[in-house]
Amino acid sequence: MSIRKIAAVYSLLLLSAIPLSAGEQSFSDEDIAYFERKIRPLLSERCYSCHSTNAKVVHGELRMDTSAGLLQGGESGPLLIPGKPEESLLITAIQYEDGMEMPPKGKLPAAEIAELINWVKRGAPMPPVTEQIAQPARQIDIEAGRQFWSFQPVQEHSLPEVKLAEWPKQRIDHFILSTMEQNGLSPTAPAERATLIRRLTFDLTGLPPTPEEVQAFVANDSPDAYRELVERLLASPQYGEKWGRMWLDLARYTDFTASWLEQPGEAYFYRDWVVQAFNADMPYDEFVHRQLATDLMEETGPEDMPALGLISLSPTYWKELKLPSELIKVIVADEWEERIAAVSGTFLGLTVACARCHDHKSDPITSEDYYALAGVFASTRSIGRPMIPEAEYAPARAAIAEVAKLEEEAKKLNAEIAKVEKAAKEAAKKAQEAEQQAAEQKAETDSSQDNQTEAATPAATADAQPDLKQQVASLTERIQKLKETPHYSDPLASALSEESMTVERAGATPQDGTRLDYHDKPLDLPLFSRGDPNRPGEIVPRGFLKVLSSEPRTFTQGSGRLELAQAMTSDAAPLLARVIVNRIWLGHFGRGLVNTPSDFGVQGDRPTHPELLDDLAARFIANGWSIKWLHREILLSATWQQSSHPSADALSKDPSNLWLSHMNRLRLDFEPWRDAMLSASGVLDLSMGGKSSSLDEPGNKRRTIYGSVHRREMSTTLLMHDFPDPTQHSPKRSQTITALQGLFLLNGPLLTEQAKHLVTRLEQEFPGQNEKQIDRAYWLLMSRSPTDQERTLALDFVGEASGEERLSRWQQYAQVLLATNEFLYLD
Repeated sequence: MSIRKIAAVYSLLLLSAIPLSAGEQSFSDEDIAYFERKIRPLLSERCYSCHSTNAKVVHGELRMDTSAGLLQGGESGPLLIPGKPEESLLITAIQYEDGMEMPPKGKLPAAEIAELINWVKRGAPMPPVTEQIAQPARQIDIEAGRQFWSFQPVQEHSLPEVKLAEWPKQRIDHFILSTMEQNGLSPTAPAERATLIRRLTFDLTGLPPTPEEVQAFVANDSPDAYRELVERLLASPQYGEKWGRMWLDLARYTDFTASWLEQPGEAYFYRDWVVQAFNADMPYDEFVHRQLATDLMEETGPEDMPALGLISLSPTYWKELKLPSELIKVIVADEWEERIAAVSGTFLGLTVACARCHDHKSDPITSEDYYALAGVFASTRSIGRPMIPEAEYAPARAAIAEVAKLEEEAKKLNAEIAKVEKAAKEAAKKAQEAEQQAAEQKAETDSSQDNQTEAATPAATADAQPDLKQQVASLTERIQKLKETPHYSDPLASALSEESMTVERAGATPQDGTRLDYHDKPLDLPLFSRGDPNRPGEIVPRGFLKVLSSEPRTFTQGSGRLELAQAMTSDAAPLLARVIVNRIWLGHFGRGLVNTPSDFGVQGDRPTHPELLDDLAARFIANGWSIKWLHREILLSATWQQSSHPSADALSKDPSNLWLSHMNRLRLDFEPWRDAMLSASGVLDLSMGGKSSSLDEPGNKRRTIYGSVHRREMSTTLLMHDFPDPTQHSPKRSQTITALQGLFLLNGPLLTEQAKHLVTRLEQEFPGQNEKQIDRAYWLLMSRSPTDQERTLALDFVGEASGEERLSRWQQYAQVLLATNEFLYLD
């Protein structure tokens, strides 16, 4: 039997590259936020005067203030071809090509043209067609804004009445069942125990259970068996790796950035700190405080310095100091915007960065709010800091500074030596030429004397070299001794300092370039007109969002980072709790109670179960902001323990399973999928922490969380499997099905290599015993025995071959099993 035949038998199980159905383009929350921050303000300022509802005359029958108008175009034809800027009329016009010149009063700045090209290249993301791009100018009513659902105080709710009173196991279940019954649905049966342990083990650790663990759990009829399993997995070190990776998506974690950009400190310390914090069940309010301001907290020590990586590992942009200061100011302001977008989205589920150029178009967030927060980040600098007390590290810091100074001196001396040696070589060459010329002219005494004079020149010039080289040798010796200072070579954590930066012209004219200076005083920013730092307005004191503050809250302690963190866990505590509770729910069910996990504002989705979210958030705070408490509440519920097989009624009434009448079938992200292969093959290295290494590196058997992430040069393997972009905050993973993924399954080195390892393991455990090896393979990969049909098919395929033929067939068979949907999905 050929591999093609067995592959056909398993065709219903294999991951297929099914094309997405045609229809209206949908965009991610990040795409829409990008439009709101970058494109909407640009169109408003440059285009709306002639191409909007409010224009006196709509020129060319083109409206650019609605999504429908942008997509339809005007009398000249369609304006955009998403993904193809070179074919888009808009780009042709703003580039002043083919006789078209828009806007007619003058060509846009190069940076704005580049932004519009990038927008179209990304697919021209914009709000849905039914939504207006331009909205009437309005005065934000903060008090009215506070009435929005996500800004309300949290409270525990009384349990709703339900008909199926015996079903609920946790408070969660009462709310879920009540909504289910209101929609004419009922819960499905509980999941089988083998399914449950596989689902739970992946859910909490990102790894599969061993066959022995599955069999023991299935055989254990103790009423406490499931609860004990939850506790054991929560206590596993691998728990922090699984859930820490969720947080790293939000934090746009990267190990490396572009080589021309400065990256202070070692990134992996932050990753390891996050993993440890989850394992230790650090209270979430403390988790927030430490990531924003652990260096300003008396109760934390230098070992917590890596927590600041959330900010210090932020994307940075190249600042070419030969450029005019006006351009550098824009680059720096863009960095502040990125910090605000990441921090507000991660902790508060708000798109505060949309208020850089104007008041937020939908949420009660003013431009003053934006610049109050921007001042905090403008008063903060990313640096490398030690993870030992500063006094203990001081000698090493002094030695590092002295070494830098001495190395600069040595560099100058070596340059001088090179200069002397070059002069000596040139003089020697001249002397040789003179001797040759003298010989050819058969000159006598006078010529001979001249030659001696020339020949003496290089020797005299080179006389200075021994002295210079002796100086360099002396400096090298001093440098080497300084490098022996204790802690000199200690790696530093990527952290923060209380420093603000000013951007000034280096000379009298823009052509003189730019000078960057750092100061130890905090910086209140002016409100930039249209977000342009070269058009400053009134100064805005550093502070917190007005809509989340019971009274105006300005920051006066240094940069304000600690005050910001404290405001989040006090004034904004209800919103902070709702957002993280929703993220954990998303991690367990594949969909949040709010399906826009980083947008709890007006444009975001409303919760499917508002009272449940409110109740969970209130009790989460009351239980000490414990993430593990929250896991228990969810995992011990009847809701989460349901089977993933929906009834016909559920498929008809609730095809998206909003009301959770069954468990969602979940596809593994790339990390647990790869880790499960390594685990089943018996080669997984469970060592924790430390520097990352490339996933493509031969012999890399560590968990995928320790694979290198490069911000500018992402691994092809990661990109292919929907790994989030580390240049931006990523609230949830996208899932695609592509032909490249299918080719990777068939021909990629990962599956080929792990199939070999799996076969080696099976042969070691059951040498030459096909039937036992088949059974063992199913238990390792699917947590069950093969059916009679599956066993027969496998035996027919591997046959009675021996030697290389047997090995080849087994490896092909193992690769098919690794590529099955059953291995890739959780029921």
